[in-house]
Amino acid sequence: MASPKTHQNQEPTFHDFFPAMAGKLGGEGLIDELCKGFELLMDRDKGVITFQSLRRNASTVLGLGDLTDEDVRCMINEGDFDQDGALSQMEFCVLMFRLSPELMEASRCVVTEAIEEEFGVRTHRR
Repeated sequence: MASPKTHQNQEPTFHDFFPAMAGKLGGEGLIDELCKGFELLMDRDKGVITFQSLRRNASTVLGLGDLTDEDVRCMINEGDFDQDGALSQMEFCVLMFRLSPELMEASRCVVTEAIEEEFGVRTHRR
């Protein structure tokens, strides 16, 4: 979802392609693609992304062979809301949205509009 760009003597920066994907695929299409990504990274026996499955697949599927164990642990911990040490499909999808600030802002606007519209409808009925 992000493309690294390295500037001389600086930390890498990332371009967030997630909003463009969301715009092109639509909501359902984006969720379908996220689910496919989850399946590529998950432990087939457990049905979740574990430390071991992410460690193994980060190298083979994502081409991120230079990740440290600490990097992998941090990735799991970032999205592990139920603290079971693994990422469920829902946790993975939520994490992907959270990691895209532009998409989160767009989602926040849509939710705000929906709340305001609903509140406005209720106000007019009274």
